[in-house]
Amino acid sequence: MKKTSAVGMVLLAVMVLAGLSLVSCAGNDGTGNTGGLPFVEVREYEGINLSSINEFRENSIAGPQYIDLEPYKLNITGLVENPVEYTYEEVLGGYQQYEKVVELNCVEGWSVKILWEGVLVSDLIEAAGVSSEANVVIFHAYDGYTTSLPLDYIIDNKILMAYKMNDVVIPPERGAPFQLVAESKWGYKWIKWITEIELSDDENYKGFWERRGYSNEGNLDEYYFEK
Repeated sequence: MKKTSAVGMVLLAVMVLAGLSLVSCAGNDGTGNTGGLPFVEVREYEGINLSSINEFRENSIAGPQYIDLEPYKLNITGLVENPVEYTYEEVLGGYQQYEKVVELNCVEGWSVKILWEGVLVSDLIEAAGVSSEANVVIFHAYDGYTTSLPLDYIIDNKILMAYKMNDVVIPPERGAPFQLVAESKWGYKWIKWITEIELSDDENYKGFWERRGYSNEGNLDEYYFEK
Protein backbone atom coordinates (compact mmCIF):
# COMPACT_ATOMS: atom_id res chain seq x y z
CA MET A 1 0.00 0.00 0.00
CA LYS A 2 1.35 3.44 -0.94
CA LYS A 3 1.97 5.93 1.82
CA THR A 4 0.00 9.17 1.75
CA SER A 5 2.29 12.10 0.91
CA ALA A 6 2.51 15.25 3.01
CA VAL A 7 0.75 17.16 0.24
CA GLY A 8 -1.98 14.54 0.22
CA MET A 9 -2.46 14.88 3.97
CA VAL A 10 -2.79 18.66 3.64
CA LEU A 11 -5.33 18.20 0.83
CA LEU A 12 -7.40 15.82 2.95
CA ALA A 13 -7.39 18.29 5.83
CA VAL A 14 -8.51 21.13 3.55
CA MET A 15 -11.29 18.94 2.15
CA VAL A 16 -12.59 18.09 5.61
CA LEU A 17 -12.64 21.76 6.62
CA ALA A 18 -14.46 22.63 3.39
CA GLY A 19 -17.18 20.06 4.00
CA LEU A 20 -15.90 17.59 1.39
CA SER A 21 -15.16 13.89 1.57
CA LEU A 22 -13.57 11.26 -0.61
CA VAL A 23 -15.92 8.73 -2.17
CA SER A 24 -15.01 5.65 -4.18
CA CYS A 25 -17.61 5.11 -6.89
CA ALA A 26 -18.15 5.17 -10.66
CA GLY A 27 -16.30 7.76 -12.74
CA ASN A 28 -17.44 11.37 -13.03
CA ASP A 29 -17.69 10.89 -16.78
CA GLY A 30 -20.04 7.93 -16.31
CA THR A 31 -17.43 5.45 -17.49
CA GLY A 32 -16.14 4.30 -14.12
CA ASN A 33 -12.69 5.72 -14.96
CA THR A 34 -11.51 7.77 -12.00
CA GLY A 35 -7.85 7.84 -12.96
CA GLY A 36 -7.08 5.86 -9.82
CA LEU A 37 -8.56 8.57 -7.60
CA PRO A 38 -11.77 8.73 -5.58
CA PHE A 39 -14.22 11.59 -6.08
CA VAL A 40 -14.75 14.62 -3.92
CA GLU A 41 -18.23 14.42 -2.39
CA VAL A 42 -19.80 17.62 -1.09
CA ARG A 43 -21.07 17.18 2.50
CA GLU A 44 -22.33 20.72 3.12
CA TYR A 45 -24.38 23.03 0.93
CA GLU A 46 -25.45 26.57 1.82
CA GLY A 47 -25.22 25.77 5.53
CA ILE A 48 -27.07 22.46 5.22
CA ASN A 49 -25.29 19.30 6.37
CA LEU A 50 -25.61 16.51 3.81
CA SER A 51 -25.67 12.75 4.21
CA SER A 52 -23.03 10.68 2.45
CA ILE A 53 -23.63 8.67 -0.70
CA ASN A 54 -22.45 5.69 1.31
CA GLU A 55 -25.27 6.01 3.86
CA PHE A 56 -27.88 4.50 1.53
CA ARG A 57 -29.03 0.91 2.06
CA GLU A 58 -29.29 -1.52 -0.83
CA ASN A 59 -32.96 -2.51 -1.14
CA SER A 60 -33.63 -2.74 -4.89
CA ILE A 61 -35.71 -5.60 -6.27
CA ALA A 62 -32.90 -7.19 -8.29
CA GLY A 63 -29.68 -5.72 -6.91
CA PRO A 64 -27.63 -2.86 -8.40
CA GLN A 65 -27.91 -2.43 -12.17
CA TYR A 66 -24.87 -1.59 -14.28
CA ILE A 67 -25.95 0.18 -17.46
CA ASP A 68 -23.63 0.79 -20.40
CA LEU A 69 -24.09 4.46 -21.28
CA GLU A 70 -22.95 4.02 -24.88
CA PRO A 71 -26.12 2.25 -26.11
CA TYR A 72 -28.36 3.67 -23.35
CA LYS A 73 -31.59 5.36 -24.45
CA LEU A 74 -34.24 7.18 -22.44
CA ASN A 75 -37.62 6.81 -24.13
CA ILE A 76 -40.59 9.18 -23.77
CA THR A 77 -43.68 7.18 -24.76
CA GLY A 78 -47.44 6.85 -24.32
CA LEU A 79 -49.84 9.75 -24.76
CA VAL A 80 -47.47 12.06 -26.61
CA GLU A 81 -47.55 13.52 -30.10
CA ASN A 82 -43.97 12.62 -30.93
CA PRO A 83 -42.25 9.84 -28.95
CA VAL A 84 -38.70 10.85 -28.12
CA GLU A 85 -35.54 8.80 -27.64
CA TYR A 86 -32.70 10.51 -25.78
CA THR A 87 -29.10 9.46 -25.36
CA TYR A 88 -27.44 10.13 -22.01
CA GLU A 89 -25.49 13.01 -23.54
CA GLU A 90 -28.62 14.54 -25.06
CA VAL A 91 -30.34 14.66 -21.67
CA LEU A 92 -27.37 16.33 -19.99
CA GLY A 93 -26.50 18.65 -22.84
CA GLY A 94 -29.94 19.55 -24.13
CA TYR A 95 -31.69 20.88 -21.04
CA GLN A 96 -31.14 23.34 -18.25
CA GLN A 97 -29.84 21.70 -15.10
CA TYR A 98 -31.07 22.40 -11.59
CA GLU A 99 -29.96 21.46 -8.10
CA LYS A 100 -31.79 21.21 -4.81
CA VAL A 101 -31.35 19.57 -1.41
CA VAL A 102 -34.05 16.96 -0.83
CA GLU A 103 -34.37 14.30 1.86
CA LEU A 104 -35.21 10.73 0.85
CA ASN A 105 -37.22 8.84 3.48
CA CYS A 106 -37.45 5.06 3.26
CA VAL A 107 -40.28 3.00 4.74
CA GLU A 108 -37.55 0.86 6.33
CA GLY A 109 -36.94 3.70 8.77
CA TRP A 110 -33.84 5.44 7.42
CA SER A 111 -33.38 8.74 5.60
CA VAL A 112 -30.66 10.68 3.75
CA LYS A 113 -30.40 14.35 2.88
CA ILE A 114 -28.67 14.82 -0.48
CA LEU A 115 -27.83 17.62 -2.91
CA TRP A 116 -29.38 16.45 -6.19
CA GLU A 117 -28.57 17.82 -9.64
CA GLY A 118 -30.45 17.03 -12.81
CA VAL A 119 -33.05 18.10 -15.35
CA LEU A 120 -36.78 18.69 -14.97
CA VAL A 121 -38.98 15.78 -15.98
CA SER A 122 -41.43 18.34 -17.32
CA ASP A 123 -38.81 19.68 -19.76
CA LEU A 124 -38.11 16.17 -21.08
CA ILE A 125 -41.73 15.29 -21.70
CA GLU A 126 -42.68 18.71 -23.10
CA ALA A 127 -40.44 18.08 -26.10
CA ALA A 128 -42.57 15.04 -26.94
CA GLY A 129 -45.81 17.02 -26.96
CA VAL A 130 -47.94 15.76 -24.08
CA SER A 131 -51.51 14.85 -25.00
CA SER A 132 -54.32 16.72 -23.23
CA GLU A 133 -55.61 13.31 -22.11
CA ALA A 134 -52.46 12.48 -20.11
CA ASN A 135 -52.67 12.92 -16.34
CA VAL A 136 -50.25 10.25 -15.06
CA VAL A 137 -46.53 9.70 -15.55
CA ILE A 138 -45.35 6.10 -15.37
CA PHE A 139 -41.62 5.53 -14.84
CA HIS A 140 -39.92 2.33 -15.96
CA ALA A 141 -36.53 1.08 -14.73
CA TYR A 142 -33.86 -1.16 -16.22
CA ASP A 143 -34.59 -3.89 -13.66
CA GLY A 144 -38.32 -3.98 -14.42
CA TYR A 145 -39.36 -1.75 -11.52
CA THR A 146 -42.15 0.75 -12.16
CA THR A 147 -43.98 3.47 -10.28
CA SER A 148 -46.31 6.32 -11.22
CA LEU A 149 -47.02 9.89 -10.18
CA PRO A 150 -49.64 12.47 -11.20
CA LEU A 151 -48.59 14.73 -14.07
CA ASP A 152 -49.63 17.82 -12.10
CA TYR A 153 -47.33 16.78 -9.24
CA ILE A 154 -44.40 16.41 -11.67
CA ILE A 155 -44.98 19.87 -13.16
CA ASP A 156 -46.01 21.86 -10.07
CA ASN A 157 -43.13 20.59 -7.91
CA LYS A 158 -40.46 20.88 -10.63
CA ILE A 159 -39.48 17.26 -10.08
CA LEU A 160 -35.92 16.40 -11.04
CA MET A 161 -34.50 13.40 -12.79
CA ALA A 162 -31.05 13.50 -11.22
CA TYR A 163 -27.71 12.40 -12.59
CA LYS A 164 -25.59 13.82 -9.76
CA MET A 165 -25.72 13.59 -5.98
CA ASN A 166 -23.51 15.65 -3.67
CA ASP A 167 -21.73 16.94 -6.78
CA VAL A 168 -20.72 13.40 -7.79
CA VAL A 169 -22.15 11.57 -10.78
CA ILE A 170 -24.62 9.01 -9.41
CA PRO A 171 -22.84 5.64 -9.16
CA PRO A 172 -24.52 2.47 -10.51
CA GLU A 173 -25.34 1.32 -6.99
CA ARG A 174 -27.39 4.47 -6.44
CA GLY A 175 -29.30 4.42 -9.74
CA ALA A 176 -27.14 5.65 -12.63
CA PRO A 177 -27.74 6.98 -15.11
CA PHE A 178 -30.84 8.64 -13.64
CA GLN A 179 -32.77 8.64 -10.35
CA LEU A 180 -36.09 10.36 -9.77
CA VAL A 181 -36.12 12.91 -6.95
CA ALA A 182 -39.71 12.43 -5.78
CA GLU A 183 -39.74 14.98 -2.98
CA SER A 184 -42.47 14.71 -0.35
CA LYS A 185 -42.93 11.04 -1.36
CA TRP A 186 -41.75 7.81 0.29
CA GLY A 187 -38.57 6.28 -1.08
CA TYR A 188 -40.29 3.61 -3.19
CA LYS A 189 -41.43 6.43 -5.47
CA TRP A 190 -37.78 7.45 -6.04
CA ILE A 191 -37.24 5.09 -8.96
CA LYS A 192 -33.66 4.38 -10.05
CA TRP A 193 -32.11 3.28 -13.37
CA ILE A 194 -34.82 5.06 -15.38
CA THR A 195 -35.14 3.90 -19.00
CA GLU A 196 -38.64 5.06 -19.97
CA ILE A 197 -41.08 7.81 -19.06
CA GLU A 198 -44.60 6.94 -20.18
CA LEU A 199 -47.49 9.42 -20.31
CA SER A 200 -50.82 7.82 -19.46
CA ASP A 201 -54.45 8.48 -18.52
CA ASP A 202 -54.61 5.45 -16.20
CA GLU A 203 -55.06 7.04 -12.77
CA ASN A 204 -55.34 3.57 -11.25
CA TYR A 205 -51.97 2.35 -12.53
CA LYS A 206 -49.97 0.64 -9.79
CA GLY A 207 -46.24 0.03 -9.82
CA PHE A 208 -44.14 -2.74 -8.28
CA TRP A 209 -44.70 -2.02 -4.58
CA GLU A 210 -48.10 -0.42 -5.09
CA ARG A 211 -49.38 -3.72 -6.48
CA ARG A 212 -48.18 -5.27 -3.22
CA GLY A 213 -50.25 -3.00 -1.00
CA TYR A 214 -48.19 0.19 -0.77
CA SER A 215 -50.02 3.50 -1.13
CA ASN A 216 -50.28 4.69 -4.73
CA GLU A 217 -49.92 8.31 -3.58
CA GLY A 218 -46.83 7.62 -1.48
CA ASN A 219 -47.18 10.84 0.52
CA LEU A 220 -44.82 11.25 3.47
CA ASP A 221 -47.60 12.62 5.68
CA GLU A 222 -49.58 9.42 5.24
CA TYR A 223 -48.96 5.81 6.22
CA TYR A 224 -47.28 4.10 3.29
CA PHE A 225 -49.22 0.82 3.42
CA GLU A 226 -52.84 0.63 2.30
CA LYS A 227 -55.23 -0.54 5.03
